[in-house]
Amino acid sequence: MTDADQVRTSAVEVALGKLDLDTKTRLLAGQDMWSLPAIPEIGLKSLVMSDGPIGVRGVRWTADDPSIALPSPTALAAAWDPALARRAGRLLAQEARRKGVHVLLAPTVNLHRSPLGGRHFECYSEDPYLTGAIGTGYVNGVQDGGVGTTVKHFVGNDAETERFTVDSVIAPRPLRELYLAPFEAIVAGAHPWGIMTAYNQVNGTTMTEHRHLVNEVLRGEWGFDGYNVSDWMAARSTAGDILGGLDVAMPGPQTVYGAALAEAVRAGEVPESAVDEAVRNVLRLAARVGILEGAPAVVEEVPAPIDGQALARELAARGFVLVRNENGTLPLDAAGGTVALIGAAARDARVLGGGSATVFPERIVSPLDGLTAALPEGSLTCAVGADPSDELAPADKGFELRAICRDASGAVIGEGSLPTGQVQWIGDDLPAGATYETMASIEVTGTFVPRESGEHAFGTRGLGAFALAVGGETLWAGVQEMGNEADPFEAFFGAPSERARTILTEGEPVEVSLTFQVPDMSALPLKAIMFSLLHLGPRRDADELIAEAVEAARAADTAVVVVATTERVESEGFDRRDLTLPGRQDDLVRAVAAANPNTVVVVNAGSPVELPWREEVAAVLLTWFPGQEGGAALADVLLGEAEPGGRLPTTWPARFADAPVTEVVPTEGRLEYRDGLFIGYRAYEAQGITPAFPFGHGLGYTDWAYDCLEVTGTTARVRVTNTGARPGREVVQIYLAPVAGASASAQSTTVERPASWLAAFAGVEAGPGESVEAEIALPARAFEIWDEETRGWQRIGGSYEVRASRAHGDTRLTAALDIP
Repeated sequence: MTDADQVRTSAVEVALGKLDLDTKTRLLAGQDMWSLPAIPEIGLKSLVMSDGPIGVRGVRWTADDPSIALPSPTALAAAWDPALARRAGRLLAQEARRKGVHVLLAPTVNLHRSPLGGRHFECYSEDPYLTGAIGTGYVNGVQDGGVGTTVKHFVGNDAETERFTVDSVIAPRPLRELYLAPFEAIVAGAHPWGIMTAYNQVNGTTMTEHRHLVNEVLRGEWGFDGYNVSDWMAARSTAGDILGGLDVAMPGPQTVYGAALAEAVRAGEVPESAVDEAVRNVLRLAARVGILEGAPAVVEEVPAPIDGQALARELAARGFVLVRNENGTLPLDAAGGTVALIGAAARDARVLGGGSATVFPERIVSPLDGLTAALPEGSLTCAVGADPSDELAPADKGFELRAICRDASGAVIGEGSLPTGQVQWIGDDLPAGATYETMASIEVTGTFVPRESGEHAFGTRGLGAFALAVGGETLWAGVQEMGNEADPFEAFFGAPSERARTILTEGEPVEVSLTFQVPDMSALPLKAIMFSLLHLGPRRDADELIAEAVEAARAADTAVVVVATTERVESEGFDRRDLTLPGRQDDLVRAVAAANPNTVVVVNAGSPVELPWREEVAAVLLTWFPGQEGGAALADVLLGEAEPGGRLPTTWPARFADAPVTEVVPTEGRLEYRDGLFIGYRAYEAQGITPAFPFGHGLGYTDWAYDCLEVTGTTARVRVTNTGARPGREVVQIYLAPVAGASASAQSTTVERPASWLAAFAGVEAGPGESVEAEIALPARAFEIWDEETRGWQRIGGSYEVRASRAHGDTRLTAALDIP
């Protein structure tokens, strides 16, 4: 313990000793949606939390204070570079400090157990080692900047269906070796200041009440000394939560803590010492971030300022994965040749996933924007081709909107700008002057400049009474009641509903208005306003659009088709039903590829999708959700200014039917992890299934020769040579494979293990013709299993084949290693 640690510890104890029971329990309950209360008598300021996987939104749902939007966490993992993740974390800490945020509710380190997981874009990988390595870099980076993290969702929240109540039934070995492993690695490698316990149960016990996993494993075995915050509204039992190791129940002020916890102590149901321990953890966090008087912050001199736009652009390119590149199609020649850019997603890029990860960047560079800026004038044409969505979405492109709050007399009591047609005010996140008690109505109003002439559809999402007007004419007024939708989000928030259609002219502004009558919310424990003004542009015949795209492709030297998922396909709150691209996008790609042999397909999706035409096109580039600078990074990569540096962090199946794990829907409330140790590439190998693109795959723009592999003790040294014509970065992947029949013990021959697994990796860079050596330590855990009988880690001796690989299954060199 350093001198500063001792000072902080002393300050925490002094502060704790000054608090009475009611103040202590109030501190643990939260004061609103995003913060804990200040306690001036001990010099404690209010602790502020914010969603922050790819950007720091802050406490307001507004674009008035924009946020840097980095690529999705899956894209960050695709770079296979913990140091790059650390730089991303430092940028987010810089953003957090600017917004007055002390703790980021990130990173998400649940695994890609099944490709159907709807929130996979917010997670890193199917592999626990890679997840732990990237998460460690991210947490270290954020905390380098003096901002706390909450590693989430601890644990077993690997799908979205029934996530509030599902019981994830996981055997001890896979629980330890797969699902807990990233959390354990991050606790050891980054000393996170916080953790978030999930909504779900694990093996019959709700995670916010899981004494064994929180108190005994997380704190006892691993030595975690941070604070444990519930996922929002996950805490359900006063005594169960505090005794189960939950420090903070969010959001406040009405939770199972506060007055209810004080009463439980007085009734003898909970020892006050349990409350003291939780308060101690919260005060320790406050001391670390510098908001407890008398305690020096862990970081008193923050890192040098970071250019957010530049780093967002670099991160995007580093995470792009080139999975196919026939005859060196990419990079393109920027000076010579014409390009047809095709796809609705080329104009309106999807740069981030839905749900709590949403932020509002100052700008978004679409593929069209990026290529227009990078290519010579006149060399780029654009065609829609096929729109991935024919559903209404929150009003966005062409809309300038404000929300005006009025009281019962019609007087304006508050107003603020809206980033889109979506209103999402939770807790105190209201325009200045507005309160739930005085608001009678909210009008979303402004102007819309259509991008196309024709019949435009308008609609609503939300429950309650609405009035919709376009061009000064009321087109619909009515009430949306709560339905019986199977999706709990849609049951609560309402399904998107079309209300009216009207003919509008391209470029001619029109006034739009949606008025919502605010209901009485006085009895609700958490007050919120959630509704949306929806829009859908004119629908054209898909065959006509595809035919136009084919003509554009035929007339160009290269066709670049951007395909994408939508927020109705990938988002928080629900899982996917299949892996197909929405709409007629597959038809579009096939038609364009038939017209132009130099067809490049850019896949704008957060997780795997089927690519049935992949062998019919010249190149396929996976860009994930690439963040606000995605279009600029795409131009950099397509034109060779940057190398697509990514390698797949998760396996891409050839078709959904090949995916070895597809069960994400619970049966009678239970989701059995019957796959055990066999998810991702482990399962493909065990079942003999060849995927479209294996885990770790990525081509880059140069070639590499693997020259030699030496293994000494538990260190692998790999020398590689860049045999191509341009500089590049290679990710040297080390897999272990136990050698059957050559074991040091009987146990090593009988224990069930995957045929091979990722043990370690390293990134190396070299110029043309240069050789470089990677020295890669093989961690002890790579040779261990969780012994269910002894309830401890057991080293498995014997002979192993050490494989230096470019991807799982693409082994370039091998060496034998005997472990005693």
